[in-house]
Amino acid sequence: INKYGAPGKFVGPTEKESPWIPFGPNAAIRHLHFDPRSNTFSNILWIKEKGVIGTHKHRGTVVMVCLEGSARYLEYDWVANAGDLLYPTPGLVHTLVTDHPNGVKLFGWLHGPIEFYDDKGGFLETLDVWWYINHYETYCKEHGIPLNPELYL
Repeated sequence: INKYGAPGKFVGPTEKESPWIPFGPNAAIRHLHFDPRSNTFSNILWIKEKGVIGTHKHRGTVVMVCLEGSARYLEYDWVANAGDLLYPTPGLVHTLVTDHPNGVKLFGWLHGPIEFYDDKGGFLETLDVWWYINHYETYCKEHGIPLNPELYL
């Protein structure tokens, strides 16, 4: 029955399984999975206090759940609170903001690359599964943290 299935993976809740890695001056990412075959990755994005994660465009589907705090996009009139689902569709451009004094933690399951833009709309960089793998591996190597094979599908 399991002839064609890959073994399941498990990533626990502590930094031993996956550390918080800086993502700009006010944010960190805890990587949870990488699948280069499908260009999917998942993580928890933590914006530590009131702040902005730059304007960006998703080239694939994203499913996010607000775990703590609150977040919104500058371009829309809703606010996501703990337990709320965010489902940005491919091709939309938006700017992630938290106005919560304790910031926000968002779990995200992302498919495909993300393009980031500066405040004038100029292209900055593309982040895909390979960028996120490099982000994780470089940090771990620089800090003597063993890589967790459970993160790789």
